[in-house]
Amino acid sequence: MTFFNYTRAKRIFGRRQPGSAPNSTPEIQPKKSFPNGIKTLCNPDDGTIDIVFIHGLTGDREATWTAEGATTPWPESLLPSILPTARVLTFGYDAFLVDWRGPVSENFICNHALNLLTSLSSYRDSSDTNERPVIFVCHSLGGLVCKDALFQSRQRPEPHLHNILDCTRGIIFLGTPHHGASFAKLAEVVSRSIGLLKQTNSKIVDVLKRDSEVLARIQDGFHTMIKAHSTAETPPIEVTCFYEELPVLGVGFVVPQYSAILPGQIFIGIHRNHMDMPKFVGVEDPGFVAVSGELRRWNRDLEMNQRHHSKQPPADKPRDASQYGRNGRQYNVYANGSQRISDGHYFEANGDQNFAMIPPKGQ
Repeated sequence: MTFFNYTRAKRIFGRRQPGSAPNSTPEIQPKKSFPNGIKTLCNPDDGTIDIVFIHGLTGDREATWTAEGATTPWPESLLPSILPTARVLTFGYDAFLVDWRGPVSENFICNHALNLLTSLSSYRDSSDTNERPVIFVCHSLGGLVCKDALFQSRQRPEPHLHNILDCTRGIIFLGTPHHGASFAKLAEVVSRSIGLLKQTNSKIVDVLKRDSEVLARIQDGFHTMIKAHSTAETPPIEVTCFYEELPVLGVGFVVPQYSAILPGQIFIGIHRNHMDMPKFVGVEDPGFVAVSGELRRWNRDLEMNQRHHSKQPPADKPRDASQYGRNGRQYNVYANGSQRISDGHYFEANGDQNFAMIPPKGQ
């Protein structure tokens, strides 16, 4: 069983006050600017696909994906060796549970989702890569943000926002609380461990309760979207769910297996607790092997489909039928051939049909 590391919790789940006494009331200080929006981790010249990473609660667009002792996130240091033509992006948003400096962000999930949608759309438009396939890799709350962003993409009338859903080919969920989670208890434990006046994002915590109407809306909307997408002309969206196999002492399983998986989808366990499951130390890390294996399989299928379509001969586009007259004759034009009526007689030569008047018998 993994023990709850209070010192590490201060760094991961809440912004701490250096040198504060356990029961002291901290002086509110200016908050550090949070790394919001899209950041590029890898951008090959021959890129053919976008992989977008979305962190979870109290996460960071780089730290969430960086193992202890590493200097760079694994999507930047490890993934390019597996997927050399992937442009790797990471999205940041302020989703802290507790903050000793002052009130945390009170954004609802739908606001973070719309920010993701508009940021990604603008980024792709600026590089003229709007038609690239997209795969999302999401940890914890990031999966709900992604699901809501794609649902909003389906609902929005703007073509550039709707395009994100059309281009989405896969989603990896890492410990995403599809059916609720124990974040309320986690927030209480973390706040107590920090020993400070807590500022808890109650809106997000309430959303993650099992009976949350917002959570039910996101889940129902995503299910409807996936079902509709599978019957449309666009390729289906692949989904794989990963769940944590180790609990945190004092908290338990933050996102239990039943909540981390979706019916009818592949689910795989990662032998880590909730906080550590998105951090991989090397290419032989079992978690990295499992996640990168799914990404590589999806990318390979996309490349095979693209090669298949590129080998298909272009279909001949038939010309519109038309009819016209000239020098007392009638011409009917159909696609690449024509029919000609002349004096009532019928002629056919070189693929053309020619009609002419047939003289009556006895004349």
